[in-house]
This record gives sequence, C-alpha cells and structure tokens, in this order.
Amino acid sequence: MKAVILAAGYGTRLQRDVENDTTGTFGHLIGTPKPLLPVGHCALISHWVRALSTSGCVDAIFVVTNKLYHRAFEDWARPFANVRILSDGTQSNAERLGAVACLQLAVKHFQIEDHVLVIGGDTLFKEDFSLCRFTDEFSALVEKCDDSNLVLSYQCKHEETVKYGILEVGADLRVACMKEKPRPSDTPSRRACPCFYLLSKKSIPLLDAFLDEKKNAPIEERDAPGNFLSWLISRKAVYVHEVSGRFDVGNLSSYLECDAFFKEHVSDLHSYLQ
Repeated sequence: MKAVILAAGYGTRLQRDVENDTTGTFGHLIGTPKPLLPVGHCALISHWVRALSTSGCVDAIFVVTNKLYHRAFEDWARPFANVRILSDGTQSNAERLGAVACLQLAVKHFQIEDHVLVIGGDTLFKEDFSLCRFTDEFSALVEKCDDSNLVLSYQCKHEETVKYGILEVGADLRVACMKEKPRPSDTPSRRACPCFYLLSKKSIPLLDAFLDEKKNAPIEERDAPGNFLSWLISRKAVYVHEVSGRFDVGNLSSYLECDAFFKEHVSDLHSYLQ
C-alpha cells in the first residue's frame, strides 16, 4: 500500500488572515504552507509521516506540492527516508491543477499499481482515530470484494452540511451517494466526509476516466477530491469508517484551535493516530 499526501494548495484564506493580523503575532507563518505549520511539537504533516512509518501500513509516502513550496517540502522531508516529494509545476492558486489531478500525477509519476491511502495535507483527526483499525477494516473489505474502498466520516452539526460533502449511507455502512454542500433540509444525513480515503488498486485507474470526462469542465468540478469520490460511488463499492471528528486547518482560527489541542491533549506522539 502507498500513501499520497495532497499538499499542493496555496492556503489563500490562512495567508490572508495572517497578513491581516495587526498584532504581528503570526508574522512567522507568512509563506508557510498549511501542511508545514507547526502543530503541537512538529509540523502538521509530520504527524502523518510518523504514524504511517510506525504502523508499517505503507511502504512509501508520496507528497504532492506545488513549485512555489517545493523547496520547503524538500527541506522538511530530508529526515524521512521513506518520503518523496513531487511538484505539480504550478506557482499560484490560479494555476492549480486540482487535488484529483495531483493524485493522478503522483500515480503516474511514481508508477503506483497498489492500494492508495489519500490524505488531505491540511487535516488531522481526534485521538479516537486509529490508522491500524482503519487499514485493518479496509483489508477485511478487500478480502470480500477486491475493488472496495474505505473513507472516513464524522457527524457534523446541523448547520454545517452546507460546508461539506455529506454521505448517505446504508445499514451495512456502504455509501449510497454523496451530496455536495447540501442544505440541512436536503438530506437527513450529517455524515461529513474529509479527504482521507483508502482506494483499492482496482479503483485507481478510474482517475483517468474521471479526469477525461471532466477535461472541459471548470476547475471547481475537478478540484476537490470529493468530486472524484462522488463520481466513484456509483461505480465501485465505498464504505465508511466512523470517527468522532477532525481538525480542518482552513483559516487562522481553525489553525490555532488545532495547535492548542495538540499542545494540551496530545502528549504521547508515539501513540497518536496509531
């Protein structure tokens, strides 16, 4: 199994918040990509690399970033022998390829023919999440049906459905459909779906079909990884693994909340995410 961490975003909201802060407290964060922000005692992305390395669930970790931040990620990755960095070649948010295209780029560049754990580079989960339990559940699903896929979900607040992709799920926890940012009245489900997917090796080739179908569509229709997931649900079996919640580092306030939680509550970094 391989891991691909999507880290090619430009963090425009966070950078705007930092630049507009009049106190000067956060000036040191200007120009820092979200995955490299200090969270607790290390960079956000380092939590994932340590967990993936310790668990032994993957044999390679690929990080897709952009040309603007490529050097920063190369510098960060030096201590990690199992991490390789790939640039998508873009230098601004307007040029972005989109997360799905970045995933496809990694698959083709590194010639991946394996199951792929896809991780959004700006998210972390609460302490109840276990990487080992998640991958064990995926292995059990694949034993029964070798093109099964597994994604995370958590219960969001009633008014938050308009912010997320919301999964509608059957009694067997198989996903029936995904509604993109629905109004609360549009669905009884409150199952938000973050970018944390384990895609089977039989589903990975469908990235090509999705992007070919969307090649003339606006970037918004092929950017977020949830767009591919929504498309995949009608073609392959997708199941959910439930967790209590996550930290989504989108702006300065959400970053500060995440950092404070890790400083106060995550003292044992060796067991976190295991």
